[in-house]
Amino acid sequence: MKFTIQPFTNNLTLHLSKLTAMKKISIALLCIGFFLSSIAQPVKLHGQLKVEGTQLTDQYGKPVVLNGMSFGWSCFHPRFYTASAVQWLYKDWKCSVVRAALGVEPDKGYLKDSAVQKKLIKTVVDQAIVEGIYVIIDWHSHNINLKEAREFFKEMATTYGKYPNIIYELFNEPDQETWPEVKAYSIDLISTIRAIDSNNIILVGSPHWDQDVNLPAEDPILGYKNLMYTMHFYAGTHKQTLRDKTDAAIEKGLPIFVSESAGMQATGNGSIDYDEWNKWIKWMEARKLSWITWSVSDKDETCSVLNKSASDFGGWKTDDLKESGIKTRELLRAKAVKNK
Repeated sequence: MKFTIQPFTNNLTLHLSKLTAMKKISIALLCIGFFLSSIAQPVKLHGQLKVEGTQLTDQYGKPVVLNGMSFGWSCFHPRFYTASAVQWLYKDWKCSVVRAALGVEPDKGYLKDSAVQKKLIKTVVDQAIVEGIYVIIDWHSHNINLKEAREFFKEMATTYGKYPNIIYELFNEPDQETWPEVKAYSIDLISTIRAIDSNNIILVGSPHWDQDVNLPAEDPILGYKNLMYTMHFYAGTHKQTLRDKTDAAIEKGLPIFVSESAGMQATGNGSIDYDEWNKWIKWMEARKLSWITWSVSDKDETCSVLNKSASDFGGWKTDDLKESGIKTRELLRAKAVKNK
């Protein structure tokens, strides 16, 4: 009996040829997907940020609006200072920026345990760099601690100054300090950072919990580039008067960055004033102002966006989110769609 294997050989060759072609297509699609994913990363898209006039711009001089979340005080809510939480805020909440809030003075804060607190901050910063988003290194204090702040920002600039992801926030919410005091403190820290990092954005605080932006508008810091000034609002307390004050500061040439905000009372509690919060969102959008919402924490207060059930590592379901968390996530995801 005579056997022939030619048809089988031909079919096998054809099959292998198809498999090879499919494999090439799959590899090509994978590469395209990776490329598209890479260019979607905010830092890939915008690169080195700079300030032109009153506007935050990208490396091409185009206006940039960053939107994201602030972590709660590192000394009070360390469990959320994880790489996975940063990844989730980028992938699911669509944050283009996160803010690492270094608790300075409270128990277990930086002044009492600098090693632990720096590790928490660096965990957030390192993962933000991996994810390709911007990150604010926030000296979260209401008082002047110049010596300690100088040492901290010198280390941060030395470690991270080469990355375009970095934004430095020198002083969260000065309360009773005068503008001359805040200005002198800020100039000292700016000179410390600029001796190492000549480019990345630096945020300067304003007196009265970042409300009196009129004061630096009348007497701004001169001689340094890429400075912005922080304004904070809580929509249940701060309304048109603060918007008008900020508009006047912008008209005088002051670049504004809203590094902390939310929809309830300034105490962090009370009901959410959706009408006023939406006015703030529209106002910031019209002026191309970047904003951050407070905060990634599970404290028993309205402004903490997470319930106790929320994992340390992201993956949060709707049941893990408080009312403010649901609203903020919706806002951030909608902004991400608009910015595409």
